[in-house]
Amino acid sequence: QFWETGGNQEMPPKKDAGVKGGKSKQIQAAKASAGKAGGGGGKAKKKKWSKGKQKDKVTNLVLFDKPTYEKLVNEVPKYKLITPSIISERLKVNGSLARKGIKELIAKGLISVV
Repeated sequence: QFWETGGNQEMPPKKDAGVKGGKSKQIQAAKASAGKAGGGGGKAKKKKWSKGKQKDKVTNLVLFDKPTYEKLVNEVPKYKLITPSIISERLKVNGSLARKGIKELIAKGLISVV
């Protein structure tokens, strides 16, 4: 026993792995062939980062012109849902102008807050 001999005993020599079952050589051969077919880890090209989807820059109005104001008064009260975002998108005006437009429609009595 190891603890009885004082710890100086050397381990016996390893047995040959090929004699026991021969599986290790088969696994190594399979790994080697897979590595050649797949291209290998380090030699693959690095992934390029995409810049993502870029939304087109829209030029929204910052002041109401005559046709846009008429659309606001005539069409917006007929919308099922009225938010600054929807008005900004459909009439091509910026968000602050859409908010002012909603306040004006409420003041005129064309729409009411729910």
